[in-house]
Amino acid sequence: MVLFSLLHAGVKMDLNWLRDFECLGRTLNFTRAAEERNITQSAFSRRIKALESWVGLPLVDRATYPVRLSEAGAQFLPVAKSAIADLSESRQLIRDQDRGDRQQVRFSVLHTISVHYLASRIDVFEHEIPQLRTRVISDSLSACCQLLYDGAVEFLLCYRHADVSPSIDEAEFTRKDILTDRMIPVAETAAATRAGWALPGQAGQDIPYLAYERSSFLGVVTEHLIGNRQVHLDMIYVDGLVEAIKRRLLTGSGIAWLPETSVRQELDQGLVVPVGTADWETPMTLSVYAAPNRLDPVAQQVWAQF
Repeated sequence: MVLFSLLHAGVKMDLNWLRDFECLGRTLNFTRAAEERNITQSAFSRRIKALESWVGLPLVDRATYPVRLSEAGAQFLPVAKSAIADLSESRQLIRDQDRGDRQQVRFSVLHTISVHYLASRIDVFEHEIPQLRTRVISDSLSACCQLLYDGAVEFLLCYRHADVSPSIDEAEFTRKDILTDRMIPVAETAAATRAGWALPGQAGQDIPYLAYERSSFLGVVTEHLIGNRQVHLDMIYVDGLVEAIKRRLLTGSGIAWLPETSVRQELDQGLVVPVGTADWETPMTLSVYAAPNRLDPVAQQVWAQF
């Protein structure tokens, strides 16, 4: 296996360096690759240089724009990809053998999609495909994308938005668009009525705002939606999870932008209300990615039902 040729005695090499280099080799753009890896560009550049030090040769030609791989980098890229895949596959095989499970179909997915879409969809799959066994890994968008590229999962489910979308090579992976969701500003009904919360708010009467981590996918979407518009919001709480923000919202703590699928039941029951007009909403597409030619027969049945 390729991975053993990378393990030199007494030399430490971080697997993340290989993931970084694979990402850079795919995007040929330091800024875009750093964003995809969810780290600062300076930190990303340091990790690429550390990998170059480990290899002992420059892997990137920085004198050109856009950057390109050096001859050594072009030779090393397939080695890095193979090592990542070997490690991921070996880890999964060891875990499966330890559990004694039958073959599982694996999904990487944003947490809110897992809760509000995939869980019920798997119920349908299991009814139609009795032999189906599944594993769901809920994580950040960058981590979910990496799992797909590593071959650690068969399917990636994520949102796509006009202003921010995952960098997935659609020459390697096929995409199916499943449904359209919306990010909508909402608040608990009684609190919104009592305080008169409505976007964009009023000067001197800031609306308490429950926000996403700026580095998260939904955080970026919300930032783009607000843009340069003048709003009167007091950011009182920040979290990376929709469910955590929703829980705070339902206590009347403030307003938040939530995926409509995550709050549809509460809207229908009148527990929450929109606090902005349509121009404060933005659509997102829920999509699934896979490499159909690599799927086993059970996973192919799942793919056919999306």
